[in-house]
Amino acid sequence: MEEVTVKAKTVEEALQKGAELLGKKVEDVDYAILGEAKKGFLKMFGSEVEVKVYCDGTNSILEDAGLAKSKSESAVKDASADADFKETEEKVVEFLNMVISDMNVNAKASVSRIDERLSKDGKTYDKDIHIVITGSGLGMLIGRHGDVLDALQYLANIFVGRYPKNNSKHDYIRVIIDIENYRAKREETLKALARRVSSKVLATGRNFTLEPMSAYERRIIHSEVQHIKGVHTFSIGTETNRRVVIAYGEDVDVVDLDDDE
Repeated sequence: MEEVTVKAKTVEEALQKGAELLGKKVEDVDYAILGEAKKGFLKMFGSEVEVKVYCDGTNSILEDAGLAKSKSESAVKDASADADFKETEEKVVEFLNMVISDMNVNAKASVSRIDERLSKDGKTYDKDIHIVITGSGLGMLIGRHGDVLDALQYLANIFVGRYPKNNSKHDYIRVIIDIENYRAKREETLKALARRVSSKVLATGRNFTLEPMSAYERRIIHSEVQHIKGVHTFSIGTETNRRVVIAYGEDVDVVDLDDDE
């Protein structure tokens, strides 16, 4: 019996490497897992799985006789499905609940809905996973002006982005997290702020600089001010210190907005 021991991030990758080293096709080999991959920080980084890949000739004999399909073929399919985490939304919820638990907050994340839309190429679909978090101590998960909520959403999207998508259907997957309808409430608050400050700018003729905001929040301000005559917006600063300026007068030459938006 021919055999080789290999390490890889997934069983599928190890099986492929082992088959190549043995000079065989994947469907002609079997395997045994010697060591499971260990999860690292936030389950995002970890060790490799160790697999013994071997071939005793049985599969080839069966295939030559046309009597059976290789069970390794099924194993590859199962490993591939595992690599894709089967249902991405279930895995990202599991990840978020682990993070929430580590923060000692008595709350749970769950999928509220899945949105799918045809992408620009007309061949694949973009998929939005909407997640809500409910429970107690939610203020800690929202943070000041939603900074912790944004961080959780950022981490969730990094987590989802690490794993292969089913390119025959989903080309892009995005995670959107909300707590107690915070995002809708925050949007209305920002729109009201834009209108209030615009009125002040029109009354005084002086520009007004808002506090630093995320790109998402700045877009809300920009969009709302575009509907108010006599004022316009532009952004100053860099990265986390980027701010929107609501300025007096019409800006007829430039359609505002940030370079990074």
